[in-house]
Amino acid sequence: MTARDPILVPSDAAPTLAQGLANELADHAVAALIDEAMLTPKPGLVDLRGAGAHRDLSWPLMCTSACALRPAFGQMALAGLLGADDDALLRRRIGAIGRDGEAAMMAASGGVNTHRGAIWALGLLVTAAAGSMERDAGTIAARAGRLARIADPGAPAATGHKGERACIEHGVGGARGQARAGFPHVIDHALPMLALARARGDAEHHARVNALLAVMATLDDTCLLARGGRKALEAAQHGARRVLACGGIATPNGRRAFDVLETRLRRLHVSPGGAADLLAAALLLDRIERGE
Repeated sequence: MTARDPILVPSDAAPTLAQGLANELADHAVAALIDEAMLTPKPGLVDLRGAGAHRDLSWPLMCTSACALRPAFGQMALAGLLGADDDALLRRRIGAIGRDGEAAMMAASGGVNTHRGAIWALGLLVTAAAGSMERDAGTIAARAGRLARIADPGAPAATGHKGERACIEHGVGGARGQARAGFPHVIDHALPMLALARARGDAEHHARVNALLAVMATLDDTCLLARGGRKALEAAQHGARRVLACGGIATPNGRRAFDVLETRLRRLHVSPGGAADLLAAALLLDRIERGE
Protein backbone atom coordinates (compact mmCIF):
# COMPACT_ATOMS: atom_id res chain seq x y z
CA MET A 1 0.00 0.00 0.00
CA THR A 2 1.34 3.41 -0.93
CA ALA A 3 0.73 6.67 0.94
CA ARG A 4 -1.85 7.65 -1.66
CA ASP A 5 -3.81 4.39 -1.58
CA PRO A 6 -7.26 4.54 0.02
CA ILE A 7 -7.85 2.90 3.37
CA LEU A 8 -9.78 -0.23 2.40
CA VAL A 9 -12.26 -1.83 4.77
CA PRO A 10 -14.18 -4.84 3.35
CA SER A 11 -17.95 -4.48 3.28
CA ASP A 12 -18.29 -7.48 5.57
CA ALA A 13 -15.59 -6.30 7.95
CA ALA A 14 -16.11 -7.27 11.54
CA PRO A 15 -16.67 -4.52 14.11
CA THR A 16 -13.22 -5.26 15.47
CA LEU A 17 -11.67 -4.19 12.16
CA ALA A 18 -13.52 -0.86 12.26
CA GLN A 19 -12.44 -0.37 15.85
CA GLY A 20 -8.87 -1.18 14.86
CA LEU A 21 -8.85 1.56 12.23
CA ALA A 22 -10.37 4.02 14.70
CA ASN A 23 -7.71 3.13 17.26
CA GLU A 24 -4.96 3.62 14.67
CA LEU A 25 -6.22 7.11 13.80
CA ALA A 26 -6.57 7.99 17.48
CA ASP A 27 -2.98 6.86 18.06
CA HIS A 28 -1.86 9.06 15.16
CA ALA A 29 -3.67 12.08 16.65
CA VAL A 30 -2.16 11.59 20.10
CA ALA A 31 1.31 11.05 18.62
CA ALA A 32 0.96 14.28 16.61
CA LEU A 33 0.07 16.24 19.74
CA ILE A 34 2.96 14.75 21.67
CA ASP A 35 5.37 15.42 18.80
CA GLU A 36 4.23 19.05 18.73
CA ALA A 37 4.59 19.42 22.52
CA MET A 38 8.11 17.98 22.55
CA LEU A 39 9.37 19.73 19.41
CA THR A 40 12.28 21.97 20.43
CA PRO A 41 12.90 24.85 20.05
CA LYS A 42 9.60 26.65 19.47
CA PRO A 43 9.16 30.43 19.90
CA GLY A 44 7.00 31.31 22.89
CA LEU A 45 5.57 27.79 23.09
CA VAL A 46 6.03 24.93 25.52
CA ASP A 47 8.94 22.69 24.56
CA LEU A 48 11.57 20.55 26.27
CA ARG A 49 13.37 23.67 27.50
CA GLY A 50 10.42 25.03 29.49
CA ALA A 51 7.03 26.70 29.43
CA GLY A 52 7.80 29.42 26.90
CA ALA A 53 5.52 32.41 27.48
CA HIS A 54 3.20 30.36 29.70
CA ARG A 55 3.08 30.03 33.47
CA ASP A 56 0.68 27.11 33.80
CA LEU A 57 1.95 24.68 31.16
CA SER A 58 4.75 22.16 30.77
CA TRP A 59 5.57 19.51 28.21
CA PRO A 60 4.68 16.63 30.58
CA LEU A 61 1.28 18.26 31.18
CA MET A 62 0.76 18.63 27.43
CA CYS A 63 1.58 14.95 26.93
CA THR A 64 -0.79 13.94 29.73
CA SER A 65 -3.51 16.02 28.11
CA ALA A 66 -2.86 14.45 24.70
CA CYS A 67 -3.18 10.94 26.10
CA ALA A 68 -6.43 11.87 27.86
CA LEU A 69 -7.89 12.76 24.45
CA ARG A 70 -7.25 9.35 22.91
CA PRO A 71 -10.72 7.93 23.73
CA ALA A 72 -12.43 10.97 22.18
CA PHE A 73 -10.33 10.77 19.01
CA GLY A 74 -11.08 7.05 18.75
CA GLN A 75 -14.80 7.64 19.14
CA MET A 76 -14.75 10.39 16.51
CA ALA A 77 -12.89 8.18 14.06
CA LEU A 78 -15.32 5.32 14.64
CA ALA A 79 -18.24 7.69 14.15
CA GLY A 80 -16.68 8.86 10.89
CA LEU A 81 -16.21 5.30 9.70
CA LEU A 82 -19.72 4.11 10.55
CA GLY A 83 -21.72 7.28 9.96
CA ALA A 84 -20.32 8.74 6.75
CA ASP A 85 -23.67 8.56 4.94
CA ASP A 86 -25.35 11.25 7.11
CA ASP A 87 -23.15 14.30 7.57
CA ALA A 88 -25.62 16.25 9.69
CA LEU A 89 -25.98 13.41 12.18
CA LEU A 90 -22.25 12.78 12.12
CA ARG A 91 -21.54 16.45 12.84
CA ARG A 92 -23.87 16.37 15.83
CA ARG A 93 -22.26 13.17 17.09
CA ILE A 94 -18.66 14.33 16.90
CA GLY A 95 -19.62 17.67 18.47
CA ALA A 96 -20.92 15.83 21.51
CA ILE A 97 -17.82 13.62 21.61
CA GLY A 98 -15.61 16.69 21.36
CA ARG A 99 -17.30 18.35 24.33
CA ASP A 100 -16.82 15.17 26.36
CA GLY A 101 -13.20 15.13 25.23
CA GLU A 102 -12.75 18.72 26.38
CA ALA A 103 -14.09 17.77 29.81
CA ALA A 104 -11.61 14.87 29.97
CA MET A 105 -8.80 17.22 28.92
CA MET A 106 -9.69 19.74 31.62
CA ALA A 107 -9.82 16.99 34.24
CA ALA A 108 -6.44 15.63 33.20
CA SER A 109 -4.82 19.08 33.11
CA GLY A 110 -6.26 20.34 36.38
CA GLY A 111 -8.45 22.90 34.65
CA VAL A 112 -5.81 24.27 32.26
CA ASN A 113 -6.71 24.72 28.60
CA THR A 114 -4.03 22.60 26.99
CA HIS A 115 -5.65 21.42 23.75
CA ARG A 116 -9.08 22.97 23.21
CA GLY A 117 -8.27 24.11 19.67
CA ALA A 118 -6.55 20.84 18.84
CA ILE A 119 -9.62 18.81 19.81
CA TRP A 120 -11.56 20.71 17.16
CA ALA A 121 -8.91 20.45 14.43
CA LEU A 122 -7.63 16.92 14.95
CA GLY A 123 -11.08 15.60 15.82
CA LEU A 124 -12.45 16.76 12.49
CA LEU A 125 -9.46 15.32 10.65
CA VAL A 126 -9.62 11.84 12.18
CA THR A 127 -13.37 11.78 11.52
CA ALA A 128 -12.80 12.80 7.90
CA ALA A 129 -9.94 10.35 7.43
CA ALA A 130 -12.06 7.46 8.64
CA GLY A 131 -15.13 8.51 6.66
CA SER A 132 -13.36 9.24 3.37
CA MET A 133 -11.20 6.10 3.51
CA GLU A 134 -8.40 8.18 1.98
CA ARG A 135 -4.77 8.81 2.89
CA ASP A 136 -4.41 11.96 0.78
CA ALA A 137 -4.07 15.04 3.02
CA GLY A 138 -5.95 17.38 0.69
CA THR A 139 -8.90 15.00 0.39
CA ILE A 140 -9.09 14.52 4.15
CA ALA A 141 -8.86 18.25 4.84
CA ALA A 142 -11.57 19.04 2.29
CA ARG A 143 -13.87 16.44 3.86
CA ALA A 144 -13.16 17.89 7.32
CA GLY A 145 -14.00 21.34 5.98
CA ARG A 146 -17.38 20.16 4.75
CA LEU A 147 -18.16 18.73 8.18
CA ALA A 148 -16.98 21.92 9.91
CA ARG A 149 -19.38 24.01 7.84
CA ILE A 150 -22.37 22.06 9.16
CA ALA A 151 -24.02 23.67 12.18
CA ASP A 152 -23.84 21.70 15.42
CA PRO A 153 -27.19 22.05 17.22
CA GLY A 154 -25.60 20.95 20.48
CA ALA A 155 -22.95 23.66 20.53
CA PRO A 156 -23.44 26.70 22.77
CA ALA A 157 -24.24 29.96 21.03
CA ALA A 158 -21.22 31.54 22.70
CA THR A 159 -18.41 30.11 24.83
CA GLY A 160 -16.70 33.24 26.11
CA HIS A 161 -13.31 31.67 25.40
CA LYS A 162 -10.41 33.99 24.63
CA GLY A 163 -10.11 32.77 21.07
CA GLU A 164 -13.76 33.45 20.37
CA ARG A 165 -13.48 36.95 21.81
CA ALA A 166 -10.39 37.61 19.69
CA CYS A 167 -12.26 36.56 16.55
CA ILE A 168 -15.02 39.04 17.30
CA GLU A 169 -12.72 41.87 18.34
CA HIS A 170 -10.29 41.55 15.43
CA GLY A 171 -12.59 40.23 12.72
CA VAL A 172 -10.68 36.99 12.04
CA GLY A 173 -11.86 33.43 11.49
CA GLY A 174 -9.80 31.64 14.13
CA ALA A 175 -9.75 27.87 14.46
CA ARG A 176 -13.30 27.50 13.16
CA GLY A 177 -12.51 29.58 10.10
CA GLN A 178 -9.45 27.44 9.35
CA ALA A 179 -11.48 24.25 9.62
CA ARG A 180 -14.38 25.52 7.54
CA ALA A 181 -11.95 26.55 4.80
CA GLY A 182 -10.41 23.06 4.73
CA PHE A 183 -7.29 23.89 6.76
CA PRO A 184 -5.50 26.03 4.14
CA HIS A 185 -2.54 26.82 6.40
CA VAL A 186 -1.95 23.11 6.87
CA ILE A 187 -2.35 22.14 3.21
CA ASP A 188 -0.78 25.21 1.57
CA HIS A 189 1.90 26.16 4.10
CA ALA A 190 2.84 23.59 6.75
CA LEU A 191 2.91 20.42 4.66
CA PRO A 192 4.73 21.96 1.67
CA MET A 193 7.36 23.46 3.99
CA LEU A 194 7.75 20.13 5.77
CA ALA A 195 8.36 18.44 2.41
CA LEU A 196 10.72 21.18 1.20
CA ALA A 197 12.81 21.14 4.37
CA ARG A 198 13.11 17.37 4.31
CA ALA A 199 14.06 17.38 0.62
CA ARG A 200 16.90 19.84 1.18
CA GLY A 201 18.30 17.73 4.00
CA ASP A 202 17.11 19.51 7.14
CA ALA A 203 16.97 17.38 10.27
CA GLU A 204 13.42 16.31 11.06
CA HIS A 205 13.05 18.59 14.06
CA HIS A 206 14.28 21.53 11.99
CA ALA A 207 11.83 20.65 9.21
CA ARG A 208 8.98 20.67 11.72
CA VAL A 209 10.04 24.00 13.22
CA ASN A 210 10.15 25.47 9.72
CA ALA A 211 6.64 24.12 9.09
CA LEU A 212 5.47 25.87 12.26
CA LEU A 213 7.12 29.10 11.11
CA ALA A 214 5.45 28.80 7.69
CA VAL A 215 2.08 28.78 9.45
CA MET A 216 3.03 31.62 11.80
CA ALA A 217 4.14 33.80 8.90
CA THR A 218 0.58 34.45 7.69
CA LEU A 219 -1.88 33.01 10.22
CA ASP A 220 -4.15 35.42 12.13
CA ASP A 221 -3.40 33.52 15.32
CA THR A 222 -6.11 34.19 17.89
CA CYS A 223 -3.84 33.10 20.75
CA LEU A 224 -1.47 35.93 19.86
CA LEU A 225 -4.32 38.38 19.30
CA ALA A 226 -5.99 37.49 22.59
CA ARG A 227 -2.87 37.99 24.68
CA GLY A 228 -1.00 40.71 22.80
CA GLY A 229 -3.24 42.24 20.13
CA ARG A 230 -2.11 43.24 16.67
CA LYS A 231 1.35 44.21 17.93
CA ALA A 232 2.05 40.64 19.00
CA LEU A 233 0.61 39.14 15.83
CA GLU A 234 2.70 41.38 13.60
CA ALA A 235 5.85 40.63 15.61
CA ALA A 236 5.29 36.89 15.24
CA GLN A 237 4.48 37.07 11.53
CA HIS A 238 7.42 39.32 10.71
CA GLY A 239 9.83 37.26 12.80
CA ALA A 240 8.70 33.95 11.26
CA ARG A 241 9.05 35.34 7.73
CA ARG A 242 12.54 36.56 8.59
CA VAL A 243 13.69 33.13 9.76
CA LEU A 244 12.37 31.49 6.60
CA ALA A 245 13.92 34.18 4.39
CA CYS A 246 17.27 33.33 5.97
CA GLY A 247 16.90 29.71 4.91
CA GLY A 248 15.14 28.33 7.97
CA ILE A 249 16.23 27.49 11.48
CA ALA A 250 18.90 25.02 10.31
CA THR A 251 21.08 27.83 8.90
CA PRO A 252 23.26 30.09 11.08
CA ASN A 253 21.45 33.24 9.96
CA GLY A 254 18.10 31.54 10.35
CA ARG A 255 18.93 30.48 13.90
CA ARG A 256 19.96 34.01 14.80
CA ALA A 257 16.70 35.33 13.38
CA PHE A 258 14.84 32.65 15.32
CA ASP A 259 16.51 33.74 18.56
CA VAL A 260 15.42 37.33 17.89
CA LEU A 261 11.85 36.14 17.28
CA GLU A 262 11.84 34.06 20.45
CA THR A 263 13.17 36.92 22.57
CA ARG A 264 10.52 39.24 21.17
CA LEU A 265 7.64 36.86 21.93
CA ARG A 266 8.92 36.20 25.44
CA ARG A 267 9.09 39.92 26.17
CA LEU A 268 5.53 40.30 24.92
CA HIS A 269 4.47 37.23 26.98
CA VAL A 270 2.67 35.71 23.99
CA SER A 271 2.51 32.30 22.39
CA PRO A 272 1.42 31.24 18.86
CA GLY A 273 -0.90 28.51 20.11
CA GLY A 274 -3.09 28.55 17.03
CA ALA A 275 -0.10 27.84 14.82
CA ALA A 276 0.94 25.03 17.17
CA ASP A 277 -2.48 23.38 16.79
CA LEU A 278 -2.18 23.58 13.01
CA LEU A 279 1.33 22.10 13.15
CA ALA A 280 -0.14 19.17 15.09
CA ALA A 281 -2.81 18.85 12.39
CA ALA A 282 -0.08 18.82 9.73
CA LEU A 283 1.88 16.16 11.61
CA LEU A 284 -1.30 14.06 11.86
CA LEU A 285 -1.97 14.28 8.12
CA ASP A 286 1.71 13.59 7.41
CA ARG A 287 1.51 10.41 9.49
CA ILE A 288 -1.64 9.29 7.69
CA GLU A 289 -0.21 10.00 4.23
CA ARG A 290 3.04 8.19 5.00
CA GLY A 291 1.19 5.24 6.51
CA GLU A 292 3.27 5.36 9.68
